[in-house]
Amino acid sequence: MMRELDFSAAINEALRQEMRRDQSVIIFGEDVGFFGGLFKCTDHLQKEFGEKRVRDTPISEGAIIGAAIGAALGGLRPVAEIQFIDFVGCNGAMDQIFNQMAKMRYMFGGTLKVPVVVRAPCGSRYPVASGAAQHSQSLEAWFIHVPGLKVVTPSTPYDAKGLLITAIRGDDPVMFIEHKLLYYVRRVPTLREKYPSMICHVPEEEYTIPFGQADVKREGKDATVIATMMMVHKAINAANQLAKEGINIEIIDLRTLVPLDKRTMINSVKKTGRAIVVSEDCKTGGVASEIASIIMEEAFDYLDAPIKRVSGLDVPIPYSPILEAVAVPQEQNIISIVRGIVGK
Repeated sequence: MMRELDFSAAINEALRQEMRRDQSVIIFGEDVGFFGGLFKCTDHLQKEFGEKRVRDTPISEGAIIGAAIGAALGGLRPVAEIQFIDFVGCNGAMDQIFNQMAKMRYMFGGTLKVPVVVRAPCGSRYPVASGAAQHSQSLEAWFIHVPGLKVVTPSTPYDAKGLLITAIRGDDPVMFIEHKLLYYVRRVPTLREKYPSMICHVPEEEYTIPFGQADVKREGKDATVIATMMMVHKAINAANQLAKEGINIEIIDLRTLVPLDKRTMINSVKKTGRAIVVSEDCKTGGVASEIASIIMEEAFDYLDAPIKRVSGLDVPIPYSPILEAVAVPQEQNIISIVRGIVGK
């Protein structure tokens, strides 16, 4: 029987294996040590590797990122955790990310290496919990706009482990963005029942997954659904429902936004003639807008219907679960859009 892990356990295993392999790998952030992280991704690591390599920090996101940059320039490989992606705007962290971390290799002609991995959870926790407006945002589009940053968005435990190991071993700064609802699948049985694809086989041995290599999660002929993170699992559920109606959709999981695997998604759109881009971030200026633009530029002649975006509403995430469900894309939103452009 193949071993299965959830998302948090896969992240934890990647960190543990890389710390055992390479003494220069260190971890720090708020509550990552003794407490094991808010979402338990760093659980027990301080006990094994000690307080010098797994450090709890003060509540200062700017200091966390700044210290990570300094450590990287000094020859270490830091993995810095921002407790919620919403907090990258606090205490000068954005300045450290955009003006320092992203630009140093370029400004010094490639003579410096900045192997910083910034882990940050994003997204809504509906239907498990409510985080409201300041703890539920999906801000990945902010980072794809900045040259010099790699932006990684895994959707499965298998991808999370392989991509994180790749990120740690690389010499460029990486924003490693994790959808926080994926953390809850072990603790909430109803979540696993609804999204069985959230737990999967993860090999015990070390392995890497190259950046810029999308994954075809499901093959189909009627339409291409391009999705990220939690939206991949919602797209899979939508595909299962649509299949009962005779509609077969292909699901592309981008896995990394920078670098972006244009070839896989364009080839899929050429095959199906229809494209739906699904992302949880706000629709205006979001990831789906960029992907749709690329498809228009490179595959327009193959389209049999307009490109459609399924994204979050342009509103702060409400605390009310009823309203939160409306603000964030759900399976039914995907199903309705697919039906509309397929014409069934």
